[in-house]
Amino acid sequence: MINALQFIGGIILAFGYIPQIRQIIRTKSCKDLNTKSYLLVFLGVVLMEVYAVDLVVKGSGLMFLITNSMALVINGTLCALILFMGRKAKNESL
Repeated sequence: MINALQFIGGIILAFGYIPQIRQIIRTKSCKDLNTKSYLLVFLGVVLMEVYAVDLVVKGSGLMFLITNSMALVINGTLCALILFMGRKAKNESL
């Protein structure tokens, strides 16, 4: 039961970034987003990924690894979009 709750919670947290990604793609703008904030969240997810791998090696935490890996990919995509769009906006304003 606890694994199911963790899996559901992890799915919600991982896919919670998708509306933001869709908005960035649709509006082609991320000027109101704080890049440092999203990069710090990404760093936190990377560190949790190391912990999740350690748990799996020790025989537990598979659901945590799966959902954390999804969050890592989705959050990484968001950070890449923010950095790319921010760089693109700066180049266009020059």
